[in-house]
Amino acid sequence: MVRILVTNAGSTSLKLRVVEDDDRVIETADLDPPGASLRDQLRRFLTSVGSVDAIGHRVVHGGIRFTDPVLIDPGTRAELDAVSDLAPLHNPPALAAIDALTHLAPNVPAVVCFDTAFHRSLKAASSTYALPKVWVDRWGVRRFGFHGLSCEWSVGRAAGLLERPADSLRLVICHLGGGASVTATANGSSVDTTMGFTPTEGLVMATRPGDVDPGAIAWLSSRGVGPDELMDALERRSGLLALSDGLSGDMRVLLEHRAQGDPAAMLAVEIYVHRLRAKIAAMAAATEGTDALVFTAGVGEHASEIRADTCRHLSWLGISIDDAANRSVNAEDVDISVDDADIRTLVIHAREELVVAAGCRRVLS
Repeated sequence: MVRILVTNAGSTSLKLRVVEDDDRVIETADLDPPGASLRDQLRRFLTSVGSVDAIGHRVVHGGIRFTDPVLIDPGTRAELDAVSDLAPLHNPPALAAIDALTHLAPNVPAVVCFDTAFHRSLKAASSTYALPKVWVDRWGVRRFGFHGLSCEWSVGRAAGLLERPADSLRLVICHLGGGASVTATANGSSVDTTMGFTPTEGLVMATRPGDVDPGAIAWLSSRGVGPDELMDALERRSGLLALSDGLSGDMRVLLEHRAQGDPAAMLAVEIYVHRLRAKIAAMAAATEGTDALVFTAGVGEHASEIRADTCRHLSWLGISIDDAANRSVNAEDVDISVDDADIRTLVIHAREELVVAAGCRRVLS
């Protein structure tokens, strides 16, 4: 039985999962963000779980270079540094985990799987910015898309729930976590998505603003706001955190305060849902019709109020959910639509670790 250790580095934690051949997760741990103690934490985890046969790493941004899972070697590792500044909340922690495990388990083969890879199918109409060609040619400025591992899992699970082949489905997938995006898929492939060159574009997120007029950013720069301050604000001090006057970027906290009548929390959630509905409609247009709307990731799986608020104003698309089914979602993937809904609404639990494990097996076989 092959045992694969999967690492999933986020901005606030490092998730570890040991996956066996039958996709059973037999060991789990959520570590603190990579820091001085990371190597010690990983050493203790490896000691507790025993030997592993391979290691799979989720890396958010693969840039132009990486469009498939790849075996880690010194050359690959050096190339990953070149795209780290495009996803500063995620790539550096992932690279820290890669380096620590390379030191601790130098003889265990390791594979990197990229969130951007699923979106390699984007056509030029979806991936190209209307910017000077010299910027595009020299710097590779284009739309990449993210949350691809989650989308890949959702496509497969939606096919199972709907009992239809994945390549026959048109889906709108809402990955709603600390980072958030909406992706349109057709025939099992990505055709459009809300995130772009970096994971900052698109929806309002926990600490990222989503879409902002680039003219406003240029204007702030002309007023003396430097690039470091701009990036820090856009990555760590915007989004729900900013809209709630610094209360929290955590949707659970905001929903609690909204219920208590907190006006800042109420506005933050209203803006979040307003943007989400608009992006769902845009992605439905990209698929030229939709068979199912999917909610996944932390907010998508657990915040029944967000699902209800979002779907309540999408009846014109053919979306209608059953209130009781929506409120009773548990650990199972489920269809929460009313019986006669034209578009099915699914809640699918993200299992990125299984997609990474599958990528490892493909590369190592």
